[in-house]
Amino acid sequence: MGDTIVKLLFSVFVLLLSVTDAWSKDVGGITLSEQVNVDGSNETLQLNGAGIRKKFFFSIYVAALYMPEKTGDAEKIINADVPKRVLMYFVYSEVEKEKMRSGWDEGFSDNRSADEMKVLRERLDNFNAMFDTLHEGDVVLLDYLPGVGTRVTVRGEQKRIIPGADFNQALMSVWLGASPVTSSLKSALLGK
Repeated sequence: MGDTIVKLLFSVFVLLLSVTDAWSKDVGGITLSEQVNVDGSNETLQLNGAGIRKKFFFSIYVAALYMPEKTGDAEKIINADVPKRVLMYFVYSEVEKEKMRSGWDEGFSDNRSADEMKVLRERLDNFNAMFDTLHEGDVVLLDYLPGVGTRVTVRGEQKRIIPGADFNQALMSVWLGASPVTSSLKSALLGK
């Protein structure tokens, strides 16, 4: 009887470990790497957290945040001048370019003052211009390289680099700021 309970507890423990491991690699049916190497950086980035962006009960994209070191501190992530990657894997059938652009505008303005938005406006317009209508299976990579800027890659095509640590801080605030796109995605990206 005692051996049976020990075996049962061990089996439950192993099952819990495998479920935890599966969560960190599989989100919404999308398998995510635990580590990535970003061109232009010598550091290997760790999966900090990942979750699903939902709107009106629809799953729009899976987002993954990669950092040199894992942290659950949103302000630290936003302000850290270190290599970072946000991966967006679209799972919704079609997200029109106008909705993408209005979403970015809203996310930035919800987390930045009017004066900060004046400084960011031209770069945000250049950023928005890189996005066309996105479809299920499309991947967007937003890679921040200190001293260089935020490199935007859409569907495997490198678009441009938006300069400035302040731009990346505003971009990270879309997900991790005081008014995130959703609080559940913020928590997921923080690894909670």
